Amino acid sequence: MPFKTLHIIEPILKALKEEGYNTPTPIQSKAIPIVLQGTDLLGCAQTGTGKTAAFAIPILQLLSGYTSHDNKKKIRSLIVTPTRELAIQINESFKAYGRHTGLVSTVIFGGVGQQQQTNALQRGVDILIATPGRLLDLMNQKFISLKDIQIFVLDEADRMLDMGFIHDVKKILHALPQKRQSLFFSATMPAEIVKLSGTILHNPSKVTITPESLTVDIINQHVLFVDKGNKNALLIHLLKDKTIKTALVFTRTKHGADKVVKVLLKNNISTEAIHGNKAQNARQRALANFKAQTTRVLVATDIASRGIDVDDMEFVINYEMPNIAETYVHRIGRTGRAGAKGTAYSFCDAEEKEYLRDIEKLIGKKIPVMENYLFPLIDHNPIKAPKQQQQRHQRAQHSHQSGHSSSKTSGSGSGEKKKWFGRPKNQSR
Repeated sequence: MPFKTLHIIEPILKALKEEGYNTPTPIQSKAIPIVLQGTDLLGCAQTGTGKTAAFAIPILQLLSGYTSHDNKKKIRSLIVTPTRELAIQINESFKAYGRHTGLVSTVIFGGVGQQQQTNALQRGVDILIATPGRLLDLMNQKFISLKDIQIFVLDEADRMLDMGFIHDVKKILHALPQKRQSLFFSATMPAEIVKLSGTILHNPSKVTITPESLTVDIINQHVLFVDKGNKNALLIHLLKDKTIKTALVFTRTKHGADKVVKVLLKNNISTEAIHGNKAQNARQRALANFKAQTTRVLVATDIASRGIDVDDMEFVINYEMPNIAETYVHRIGRTGRAGAKGTAYSFCDAEEKEYLRDIEKLIGKKIPVMENYLFPLIDHNPIKAPKQQQQRHQRAQHSHQSGHSSSKTSGSGSGEKKKWFGRPKNQSR
């Protein structure tokens, strides 16, 4: 079923086609018609199911074509989400899908100076994506008024609860107009979340989506612990394997993607980046080159990767661990399709171990740890650094300095060494 069967207006359909999206995901096909009817929605869905587009597309359509009496843009839709990373991704989605609508969105979050954010607000926006703390702060400073909100979205409600934002959310709700459309999304529905949804929604329609299989057993997964400063060297070493004809490399940021591209090009590895700062024709050209295997490595951010669908792509490399566990499943799901072989390597530095734990909790199993590879992680905290890890690093460093691989030799006695990345082994960590 193509998007056009959901009665989406042409400017949005055009943008979706440019992004490479033709068919809606299950949550999109169910939620979009509900939201377009003006009905409140209670959605149980995880990140990675296409949830953002499920509310962004109909919001853009409902707000398009409206002109205020004084021609000044007013905030008519508010999306509240728990983290800056999610807020940025949601804003990128609104900009991508709404590029032909004339609607303006912006994102605000804490941890950075507010000047750039307040300047954008003063110029006027239709859609505001915000984290709770910064939103309340700018409301208190009178930079933001919520009196014109027509559509309110509370995203990742269970994470809001876990992160202690419930009181902030209640303050925001108190400032919203009573007459509005509200959309409420949560990956889980514990009693507290159900109770909270009851204070926000009025006669909602309910949509529950079970994400794609999280077992991903057909994909060979490996984690490589590495110091952050050695990730480039490890990536270059990994790509020396000629059996890796093409590889999709993931970074968390656009700036990070560009930095990886520069390093690989400097080492004569044909590479292009695909992210939101790239012009649409440049992104399409990069993807076409990658599909044709004239470009060996494509470096992508998560938001830009959603239109990537390449047959027989065997290798995905997580240069940085995703900070949202479901994103890991989405990333590695780019390989191993339709029964084909798939391999995923994930570089994990000391600061990313928490992300790894979240991923393993989600998929319900430990990801095998690669052994006998160059540039293993040195944890300078002796409390955290396992003795075996330190010894493994010392062996690898000694072998590297002496010009020999630290991999075991084969039993044939020929001296031929096994590939350092060829044998994962589970280990405690």
